[in-house]
Amino acid sequence: MFALVDGNNFYVSCERAFRPALKNRPVVVLSNNDGCAIARSNEAKALGIRMGAPWFECRQLAEEHGVVALSANFVLYGDMSDRMMSVAAGLGPGQEIYSIDESFIDMTGLRGDITERARRVRERVLQWTGIPTGIGIASTKTLAKLANHIAKSADRKPGSYPAELARVCNLANLPAADLDAVLQATAVGEVWGVGRRIADQLNEGGVLTVLDLVRLDPATVRRRWSVVLERTVRELQGQQCISLEDQPAPKKEIAFTRSFGGAVTELADLVAAVTRFASGAAIKLRTQGSKAGQLQVFAHTSAFRPGPKYSRSLIIPLRRPTDDSVVLVNAAVRGIEAIYRPGYNFAKAGVMLLDLQEGGIEQGELDLEPEPQSRGHLMGTLDKLNDRFGRGTVTLASAGVKGPQRDFEMKQNLLTPQYTTSWEDLPVAKA
Repeated sequence: MFALVDGNNFYVSCERAFRPALKNRPVVVLSNNDGCAIARSNEAKALGIRMGAPWFECRQLAEEHGVVALSANFVLYGDMSDRMMSVAAGLGPGQEIYSIDESFIDMTGLRGDITERARRVRERVLQWTGIPTGIGIASTKTLAKLANHIAKSADRKPGSYPAELARVCNLANLPAADLDAVLQATAVGEVWGVGRRIADQLNEGGVLTVLDLVRLDPATVRRRWSVVLERTVRELQGQQCISLEDQPAPKKEIAFTRSFGGAVTELADLVAAVTRFASGAAIKLRTQGSKAGQLQVFAHTSAFRPGPKYSRSLIIPLRRPTDDSVVLVNAAVRGIEAIYRPGYNFAKAGVMLLDLQEGGIEQGELDLEPEPQSRGHLMGTLDKLNDRFGRGTVTLASAGVKGPQRDFEMKQNLLTPQYTTSWEDLPVAKA
């Protein structure tokens, strides 16, 4: 048995946990540079604000209905996620953290009423963190994901499903006839792993609901579509094909990209930007214990702003696989210097680490300029200082010094305090 615990409107819920006045009000969390809606409260969804909608298009609607817009506070969301996941882990002996707001729990072998156990854990998460959740329980991960969708839909839209399935939905407890009715009421596009393109193809073939998909022959699905969709069908039929992953698989590529807060025209600003990007990517690389064999750097203008257009990228092979920030930053700087052209208003740049290898490959060679043996300790110290005192506390000189906001830095004019990770932002209760 598996359970999927999912935070409701997670970014908005994190903000509401520290600002109760936001409850029952339409709230939107915006992306980098306060550009697009990446999270919406139920009240904002009811107003017609869609996911990914540019904020400038929603501003008039927001002013008319009192929508509260906030800059994304990823430091706060990451810490609140850790707290939520640690409480949710009490639901069962195994846990796979699937995303910032979702985790699968292995409930195999648990005695007693597991539905009631899930309700108690849900109440504990809400009491201890302030995050409302939905929990789906079933015999496979795909069914648990579907059960979670049903639990949240029954809570948000009364009448869409039986009321007893709201907040905590255990599909394994439903009689066969009731289960078929629930699957019949759910569109096939709501299934985990069925994207819009596949959903359209299924609809054209007369497969409109989850029940229609469950009744398909897996071998036929494999021949007509793919082995991936076959696996999904088998999971929906109760055959476990996807196991719990205690540790996430190492990423095959690591990207660190940003849209700029304003147009960037000078090479010095681009150098400072890619220095920060390469440094951030190097931290991710060291965290998963890998080394990169190649680095790609890119920069381009905006497709929507007036002026001449330019887009260029460059891959720099590294002499040896490395996780050294100095080596990676030097490669990124060389790359941006090579592709830079004056006279353009650059809107975005980024760094990608490619050819990732677990631990790298050591080979004997004639090396007239060996990499300093102490650099690994230096990188570890750098990471510890930045973990303790905040990202960017210690960085390479080419990143520039802290001061007035520069054009390449993100605009976060609606940023809330980092309530749980900064002493200066710690909430104070007054009598």
